[in-house]
Amino acid sequence: MTEQKTTRIFMVRHGATQLSAEDRFAGAVDVELSEEGKFQAAQLAQRLADDAITAVYCSPMRRTIQTATILAKPRELPVIHREGLREIHHGHWEGMRRPDVETQFPDEFAAWEQDPFTFAPQGGEAGVNVIARALPVIREIVLEHRGENVLVVSHKATLRLLISSLLGFDARGYRDRLDQSPACLNVLDFKDPVRARLMLFNDVSHYIDQPKRSDGRLSKWWDAEQS
Repeated sequence: MTEQKTTRIFMVRHGATQLSAEDRFAGAVDVELSEEGKFQAAQLAQRLADDAITAVYCSPMRRTIQTATILAKPRELPVIHREGLREIHHGHWEGMRRPDVETQFPDEFAAWEQDPFTFAPQGGEAGVNVIARALPVIREIVLEHRGENVLVVSHKATLRLLISSLLGFDARGYRDRLDQSPACLNVLDFKDPVRARLMLFNDVSHYIDQPKRSDGRLSKWWDAEQS
């Protein structure tokens, strides 16, 4: 029997932006990378210099296109845009800071905190909708590039939801249980489109010596003081 080749997906979150630094909901806001974000992406490009990457995909947002372009440049690869890799849409919260959302829309914010997988703010998306559009893109990439190394640049929530789904985790807790730092690297190996193995997660050793500690931007449950 012929051994099935492993497809390796390098999943990367885009580099830092001014809005991410301000902790604003910016899933649908088409913001560019900050200078810090460009530096982070350049450091990751150096890290991946020796990997035989054959294709580069990204969300059609400026911050992901810029990150993917920096990563693809040493290989002179085209950057392929996929609509399904966009960030989650936060509806009428877009551009707002979390404390302001909690003050102006307390009931809606509480429902979202309890279950961001099936609940969405007005005009926005729930996590389940993100998986419904993003997971088929990953399936397509795995089928198109069997046995190859492929780079996929997407967004914080989208990547956390994808990883939850691919590994069979309960995605309702993705906000508290999984993090994605700017320009972080995740590595997943696929034997087929539905069998994935996580080899590396949220790694930023290309630009920082130690991982950051979990801060006060998570749910009330996480942020509450423990007695």
